[in-house]
Order: sequence, then C-alpha cells, then structure tokens
Amino acid sequence: MLEEVERWLSRRSWSAADRPLDAVMAAKRRTATTVSVVLPALDEEATVGDIVAAIRRALMSDAVPLVDELVVVDSGSTDRTAEVAEKAGARVVHRDAILPRLPALPGKGEVLWRSLLVTTGDVVCFIDADLKDFDPGFVSGIVGPLLTDPDVDFVKAMYDRPFGDSPGQGGRVTELVARPLLNLHWPQLAGFVQPLGGEYAARRTLLERLPFPVGYGVELGLLVDALHTVGLDALAQVDVGVRKHRHQDGQALGRMAAAIYRTAQLRLSRAHLVRPSLTQFERGEDGFVPRTYAVDTEERPPMREIDEYAVHRAA
Repeated sequence: MLEEVERWLSRRSWSAADRPLDAVMAAKRRTATTVSVVLPALDEEATVGDIVAAIRRALMSDAVPLVDELVVVDSGSTDRTAEVAEKAGARVVHRDAILPRLPALPGKGEVLWRSLLVTTGDVVCFIDADLKDFDPGFVSGIVGPLLTDPDVDFVKAMYDRPFGDSPGQGGRVTELVARPLLNLHWPQLAGFVQPLGGEYAARRTLLERLPFPVGYGVELGLLVDALHTVGLDALAQVDVGVRKHRHQDGQALGRMAAAIYRTAQLRLSRAHLVRPSLTQFERGEDGFVPRTYAVDTEERPPMREIDEYAVHRAA
C-alpha cells in the first residue's frame, strides 16, 4: 500500500461513533447545510418502507431535523414499491418523469444521475433500497464528515457484509473485480473498504461535475472521477457496522462485473470496448444455452451541463 494511502487511512477513515449525532446537528445548524437522501428503488416493496420509516423517525423529527428531504426514485417497479415508500413518508418520483426529453436508460446510475434534478440538498446521500435491519446511523454516519469538515467532499460507508452465515468485508464482485482493478490502476483508492457500496454521500457541487455511468459501474466511476476531480484528501470513509441485503445470483454478478470492468477500461483508455457484450450459459433441456447480454456502454454527462438543471438550481 502506498504511504500516501496509509496516511489517508489514519486521517480520513472514521467510525460513525466519532461524530455523535448532537455534534453533527450542531455543525448542520452552524453551516446551514441542507441534506437530501435518495433511495434508488426497483421492486423493493419488502424493505423500502422500513428504511424510509427509520429515516423519518430518527433523522427528520422536530428534535433531530438532520435530513431535509427524502426521495425514492422508482425506476419502473412492478410491485408496490412506490405505494409502500409513499405511505412510509417518502416523496416518490418515477425515473421517467425526470428530464422526460431524454428517454431513460435502464440502470442504477441513471436513477442516481436523474435524482440530482429532483433534490435540492447541498449534500446528497444515496442509500440502497434493499437493506435489511436498516440503521439510520448509515445516513448520519456518512453525512457527518461533510457537515463537520469543509475539506471533505465525498464519503463512502464501510461495513461488514456477511454472506449467509459467513462474515466478510466485501462482496464477491468487490473482491474479484473492483479491488484488483483499483489496486492495480488507481492505488490511491486501495484504502477503500467498500468501493462498490451503495451507501455514500457527497457535496452537490462535486456530484454535478461528474459523469454518471448509467448502470452497475456508477459506484466505481464516481469514486475514480472524484479522486481525479478533488484529490484523495477530499475523500473519506466511515464505519457504520454491518450491512445486510439480498444477494444476487452468480450470473447477475457476472453482468455486474462486466459493467464495472467496462467502466474502469473506459477511464483507463477513454476508448470503446471492442465488443461491449457478455455471453453466459444456462442449462436448457438440450444442454447449455448461450445468453448474450449488452454491457452498459452509456454515461450521462455532468449534470451542470444540462439546461434543465440550471433552471432547477435557480428556482
């Protein structure tokens, strides 16, 4: 590990307990910083309501008004995700209703990018909607450094991530794809425990300057681009404990890995993939059947280049 990263780990890696909630609230009042929380959601009726309710109860009360707005962006759910989220107290916006002049592309990154147009907070906090046993300390933990330290622009959550009964620090795609890529090509980012984690917060002034990969590559893309835009010392991570969520099957993880590799490759060469697709195999009645999937090859430009965003910010 680079000496620079070792120093960064000692200066920019914290526990959520390092910033008690009353200290975070005092900093919010002092700086008059507003906070938006965004949950990208697709068919998450089983968990999204509990997450929304926990945030509203713990962080949007008269006593603790840490979060100023809570938005669930529904990317086309076929279940009751929108209904459950709204009933729990979130403002629900459908992905297709945001920036309708640009047809929406499938993918998580697309939803996060569009969310900048329907939120107003100075700090934007992203939380995955499939978390189980959600602790609102995820939000206060990663928002805290942005409120208390003006030199910090981007904060990732770090946590234990058990797989079944097995404890662990990272997901399978993290350990097999993302961590090797970062260590080999962006060694300054080797200190991030959960580089692909979906829980992170950043200043709007940074997010609006970054391109957003539309699919699974969004977390790696934002992390790498944030490094190049504001430097390592403006990045941080906070230990928030344990993250429990549903796990995807191996083939879904393969598609995720391909998208992440493509995101890294684009940033390394700024060229196009020779063949932006991935073929996997499924057993059928007559043996193995090839299935070919497109690898995400689209990115959205920095939001500040979008005319509607300028209007939104001026409103």
